[in-house]
Amino acid sequence: MPKVRNQAATPSEKAVLAKASVKKNVAAIHVSGKLTLLQRKLSNVLLLNAYDHLITRQKHSIDARTLCLMIGYNSNDMDTLKDALRSLAETLAEWDMLNEQGEQEWGVSALLAYARLRGGVCEYSYSPALAEKLHDPKVFALINLNIQRRFTSGHALALYENCFRFIRTGSTGWWPIDLFRRLMGVDGSAYYESFKQLNAKIIKPAVAEVNKNSNIILTPEFRRKGRAVSEIRFLIRENPQLAMFDIDDGEGMRSSAIYKRLIGMGVSDRLARQWISEHGEEHVRGKLEYVEGQGDVKSPVRYLAAALRNDYAPQDAPNPAPSPQAVADAARRQKEAARARDAEARREAEISQARRERAAKLARVRAVAAARDLEQQDRDNRLFMARLEADLDRADFARQGWASALNAQAIFTFWEEIAPDIFADI
Repeated sequence: MPKVRNQAATPSEKAVLAKASVKKNVAAIHVSGKLTLLQRKLSNVLLLNAYDHLITRQKHSIDARTLCLMIGYNSNDMDTLKDALRSLAETLAEWDMLNEQGEQEWGVSALLAYARLRGGVCEYSYSPALAEKLHDPKVFALINLNIQRRFTSGHALALYENCFRFIRTGSTGWWPIDLFRRLMGVDGSAYYESFKQLNAKIIKPAVAEVNKNSNIILTPEFRRKGRAVSEIRFLIRENPQLAMFDIDDGEGMRSSAIYKRLIGMGVSDRLARQWISEHGEEHVRGKLEYVEGQGDVKSPVRYLAAALRNDYAPQDAPNPAPSPQAVADAARRQKEAARARDAEARREAEISQARRERAAKLARVRAVAAARDLEQQDRDNRLFMARLEADLDRADFARQGWASALNAQAIFTFWEEIAPDIFADI
């Protein structure tokens, strides 16, 4: 458990923290945890598919077999898909938050307003109120599918979803323990009324899986009322090993040739960027060429989803006997894919190196700052805080001090002005 800072906050810091605590109340939508792992994954894929038109269209659709492939269902198992869709229509999403006018707003809605399967297509809809909340990134966060696939526990994925949207504030805030049980889907279970069992069977395993398989690191903290645990919160920080799975929402990806080819094939904007972010442009290009080389494919988007998910090579995919030219083309594509993987590995190594360098620089700053007398330290803090314009940046610095990764570049610039050689040996 992290140490508690006893240093008194300055008046400006108190004002920033007070404002930030109000903003945390915005990210307050919760989905009942009584979903299986596959049902929860289905919910995320449906949202990803609909996201670009969430508040402009009442109905959304996706090829049912493509949907199954993306989630990991047997693509012929429509009964399981029907059961999962039925469970989403019976599951409630609830929010209790401040709206844009500063007024308290409570609401509840079924996770899906309706769903139907017809002609091999899954059609579905969200209630207008829920669609508005799900489309607001301050309220609800889309989950990266590549990270989602890593989870083997529904409790761990539920914990990740409910914590990930607080990554920018660094903490979930305090949840009553009864609310946490509901988010994990174990409310009403006499077994988990015991905090000892809840901690041993739900909290510890879920935290361990999130920290191992996702782009965030969680640290649980507890409050007690008497001898009983009454509240829980999770401190959240970036996992440097998996942070590369963050999706680029900028225009750069949309200008790439691969993105345009995916859109031309019929892939949605968000899913196209998801695949490029997860697999890299070269790998997606290789699979695109592979699919295009199969001739007249009935559902190229579904075929591409399978090729990316299962890393199809010529001998893997259902395919007629290839011609010598097709074999040669496939060999070329395999070489290109191998080069792409090598390039991706080099890029990930460069990212890791950059993060190690950033960590070393922040450690140097903390050491140099701590060596200055208390009056200098106070002056340094006030001078740097005055440079920060965004409330989020100021709140993060007020909380993290010179360890604020969110303000890393600004911190380096500030200290290089004070001590030009501070990073000379890094």
